[in-house]
Amino acid sequence: MAVLLGVLCGLCLVIALFAVRLLAVLRSGPRCRPGAKGSVSVLAVAGSGGHTTEILRLMESLSASYSPRHYVIADTDHMSEDKICTLEAAKNTSDLQKNFTIHHIPRSREVRQAWSSSVLSTANALLYSVPLVFRLRPDMVLCNGPGTCVPLCVAALFLGLLGLKKVLIVYVESICRVETLSLSGKILYYLSDYFFVQWSTLKDKYPGSIYMGRIV
Repeated sequence: MAVLLGVLCGLCLVIALFAVRLLAVLRSGPRCRPGAKGSVSVLAVAGSGGHTTEILRLMESLSASYSPRHYVIADTDHMSEDKICTLEAAKNTSDLQKNFTIHHIPRSREVRQAWSSSVLSTANALLYSVPLVFRLRPDMVLCNGPGTCVPLCVAALFLGLLGLKKVLIVYVESICRVETLSLSGKILYYLSDYFFVQWSTLKDKYPGSIYMGRIV
């Protein structure tokens, strides 16, 4: 009984320390200013279809100081990679050095996948996301709603929790979300440093968000 009590106390202490560290990481976000120290390494999460179109529009608008650019797509997405390569080829044809990479991780949730099984698939995606993010160590994660972005953002938070690097998480809710947030948005509203919505109705419901009109 005493041993069990000791284990429970130890577990509670670990959870408490984890919570304190998480709070410190989340509060430190707004003090990080992209570009303040030169180039900014970006990890962009491309979904599929409209998600990919929107995230590429965002990436196209970034200046050359956002480099290198790391794209992450689901391993079952066979169209986004071609679109990314086309964008990068048009972005800077004079650049002789490749300044972008493309990485694949398992999809967190397939279309029409049951919510119960999506928990396991998201956990599987997290197993791939953590070593990838720890290896790339981006300055910023940019995402706009695909389920794949959740484990990647969690992995980015882990970097901060361990004191290795503060990663800025920037979330832009999809333009198609007018009245309600996506599931990813509902989660990352509490985890992101900057949370953008593109409709004023969402700004009214989520006062912590940033509304600048249509940005994609």
